[in-house]
Amino acid sequence: MPINTRIKEEAIDLLTKLISTPSLSRQEQATGDLIELFFRKHGLTPKRIGNNIIVQSKYWSSGKPTVLLNSHHDTVKPASGYTKDPFHPEISGGKLFGLGSNDAGGSLVALIATFLHLYEQDLPYNLLLVASAEEEISGPNGIAAVRDQIAPIALGIIGEPTQMRMAIAEKGLMVVDGEAKGESGHAARSEGVNALYIALKDIDWLKSYEFEKASQVLGKTKMTVTQIAAGTQHNVVPDTCSFVIDIRTNEEYSNEEVFNIIQEHTESTLTARSFRLNSSKIALSHPFVLKGKAMGLAHYGSPTLSDQALLPFTTIKIGCGKSARSHTANEFIYLKEIEEGIDIYLKLLTGFCL
Repeated sequence: MPINTRIKEEAIDLLTKLISTPSLSRQEQATGDLIELFFRKHGLTPKRIGNNIIVQSKYWSSGKPTVLLNSHHDTVKPASGYTKDPFHPEISGGKLFGLGSNDAGGSLVALIATFLHLYEQDLPYNLLLVASAEEEISGPNGIAAVRDQIAPIALGIIGEPTQMRMAIAEKGLMVVDGEAKGESGHAARSEGVNALYIALKDIDWLKSYEFEKASQVLGKTKMTVTQIAAGTQHNVVPDTCSFVIDIRTNEEYSNEEVFNIIQEHTESTLTARSFRLNSSKIALSHPFVLKGKAMGLAHYGSPTLSDQALLPFTTIKIGCGKSARSHTANEFIYLKEIEEGIDIYLKLLTGFCL
């Protein structure tokens, strides 16, 4: 059944209101209020956990699997190059400009419109929508605060800008702090143990090492040393050298496995800031992926992180807009991208069985 045109119009109107309402991560109270009120005006009774808004389909049954629709309503800070007001929604040339329009407001309102259209249908699965907070910082008060308080999820559909391509895998992230220890001494004499040289030896290994298991969709696990600090003055051999490693894991490894491999091959003391942002994947044989492929949707591996990393069940990332526009000045999304996104979400979820 074609989606009601009014629902599409209401979705775009909701997005303009969200753009007008600042919602930086950890400051999403007002946009949470907007989304909650939107559902109440449609006769639904949303549940709220912090600034996360949760609604479930009408014909809910404990005997059916549950499909999660999730996207976020928080944003990053406006980029420095804005020439437009980031909090003033402007429609021009078929584009809707404003902070959060592309990441991930378009996907969020498209999922909301899809949910409203399917709400009263007795589907072969339960439908649960979560408009979440703190995605941009992978914060503890976003989807992480919700996941243990919702029903077991058979499939999560994560709305992020993918041009409605199916991201069947997503790279994980781990940040590791390294510290090499030496002994200070005078640079004019053969004294001390230079911690900088120890660190450079480890960094050279990090630069050249290749993990055995590559991914067909995500490629290799990638390690990049992005910061280094050592020394107090030119004539003192440094006794400590600290550095930071940015690690992007593929779905063949957990973050902890990668950390253990690095630790075995380096002399420096390593400390992972967190192991929780792991890579994710969904099988090409999964019914949802097969449905998308039958519709002609492309699939790929995503290098960017999302709330998928915090969800312990099967997920797929697919949404409106283009990832390259995220976090940029004068962010925008095409109105037709939102409308087409709604149509694709609806086709994917209609006649779909787990």
